[in-house]
Amino acid sequence: MGSKSSLRPGILSPIETFGQSIANVAPTATPAMIIGQVFALSGNGAWLAYAIATVGVSLVAMNINQFSRNSASAGSLYSYTANVLPKFWSVASAWALVIAYVCTAIALTGGLTSYAGVLLGSLGWPAISPALVTILAVGIAGTLAYRDVTISARLMLTLEAVSIAIIFVIMGFTLFGSGFHPDRDQLLLHGVTGSSLRLGLVLAIFSFVGFESATSLGEEARNPLRSIPRAVTLSAICSGIFFTFCSYAEVLGFRGLSPALNHSLAPLHALAGKAGLPLLGIMIDVSAIISFFSCALACITAAGRIAFDMGRNGDLHGAFGDAHPVKQTPHRAVVGASACVLIPGVVLAMRGFAGFDINGWLGTLATFGFLVAYILVCVAAPLYLRSRSRLTVKSLVISFGAIAVMLVAFAGSLYPVPEFPYSWLPYIFFVLIASGIAFSFVCRNRADRMDTSPQRTAIEPDYV
Repeated sequence: MGSKSSLRPGILSPIETFGQSIANVAPTATPAMIIGQVFALSGNGAWLAYAIATVGVSLVAMNINQFSRNSASAGSLYSYTANVLPKFWSVASAWALVIAYVCTAIALTGGLTSYAGVLLGSLGWPAISPALVTILAVGIAGTLAYRDVTISARLMLTLEAVSIAIIFVIMGFTLFGSGFHPDRDQLLLHGVTGSSLRLGLVLAIFSFVGFESATSLGEEARNPLRSIPRAVTLSAICSGIFFTFCSYAEVLGFRGLSPALNHSLAPLHALAGKAGLPLLGIMIDVSAIISFFSCALACITAAGRIAFDMGRNGDLHGAFGDAHPVKQTPHRAVVGASACVLIPGVVLAMRGFAGFDINGWLGTLATFGFLVAYILVCVAAPLYLRSRSRLTVKSLVISFGAIAVMLVAFAGSLYPVPEFPYSWLPYIFFVLIASGIAFSFVCRNRADRMDTSPQRTAIEPDYV
């Protein structure tokens, strides 16, 4: 089934396109929650784990941009791998991304409910049902993604900018409030081992996932062959510098504090209190909630567009490949993505699981999906360049380097075998992606029997 209406072309400025990737990374969420988890694994090497992750993710960005400089569509990495790899692997890439974005959105609702509880407690207000908070957050995010991508992009970028500004103030007081003193334990990696650094690298890479999501705006971005590569590169590099800086400052700031960084439910709130800025502590709690929300919105936006492209190409039911005739958004795909986020999020909240645990479990599942998609696009990049007689030794080194870092992260999530329920998560991911691939081939066979020609909308330069 072909698309009855297309997405609205050229409505997103370069800064709005950049906002999609930044919102999906959710920079505020990392110092608010994830750095403490990386510290629990890597100790004084947390900052180095983020520095290594920055290099690895930047290499992945360079592979992605081999495609994004030449072609743009709503399918993100799925459409890139479809140009080169066999059908099975391009479909695997699509489902890996859909699973990753949906699970990230669910994980962020867990973080949102956790910080909402901290905020209400600090204000002395009664707690709100986590299930109700999840319903409100996903409902509002889904509505925004359904109605207008321009509003969503501007809102996400504005919210993240405010949050990051507040974090810089807190980190500045942490580093310079009593005079600057280098942290020798961190700089000399006291107590850090190769194994602990590798384990921390897994979570450090999770901080970056979604940096590529601007590629899902290929049909709506203005001048996409320029704005999307820039958004992908800048989101990877800028996020990496920010995370490395915040990691160093947070570990230093928690010296002598109780509870320790790896046990703090609201580390930025604690640092604001230490700096004598309790009002900023409340503001950062609000900012964290906003950041979690904007990331969930970005995930629903990206997942909806990948499902939209899959529907147009016969890898999902053709109804998902239809854009709204007036709003020109992938309305059915967005509703489907929102439902996939809402139902598990509400069920987990109603069963009484803590938001911190939901964030950890679903975040790990999401990481598996992103790692698979990143590895596949890095495998596809040199094949794509070879098909155009542009393959060089440099591009091979970039591809192999990115794959190596991603494989190390993948191995670190599997061995040593983590405790339950994390030990089950690889199998759950395998079942999810295998089920998705099987469903896509059922949809493909059905489309072939109906003699429907898959369609793809892409923007390519004249020389391609």
